[in-house]
Amino acid sequence: MCLEEILGTECEVKTDNWISRRLLLKKDGMGFSLHETIIKQGTETFIWYKHHVEAVYCIAGEGEVEVLDENGQTTGEIYSIKPGTLYALNGHEKHLLRATTADMRMVCVFNPPLTGGEVHDENGVYPLLEEG
Repeated sequence: MCLEEILGTECEVKTDNWISRRLLLKKDGMGFSLHETIIKQGTETFIWYKHHVEAVYCIAGEGEVEVLDENGQTTGEIYSIKPGTLYALNGHEKHLLRATTADMRMVCVFNPPLTGGEVHDENGVYPLLEEG
């Protein structure tokens, strides 16, 4: 598969803050999903992967991730993101993701794998979807 094949299809999910190009999904049987995600400059996104763990590798742009406690309050932990940065959220941490100096281009891996239609709900959560 090549990235150009999914542009403009249901595998390219867009919101005001990000674009997720879903390259591998649950249906592909790999045990994880793989995404190219663009985080738009100047945005802040509240995220809580209640049902998933995620690893993120930045390949372009700069920003930061701020860890929040279970009540959504800052813990004071803020980590800079720049090309070459890897961060992994394996404790289902609530967090804020910000792109600061430019759009960030990220490679993201999720477990369990996403099915393709997920977007963050009002609590920042991706629902745990079964294939439909």
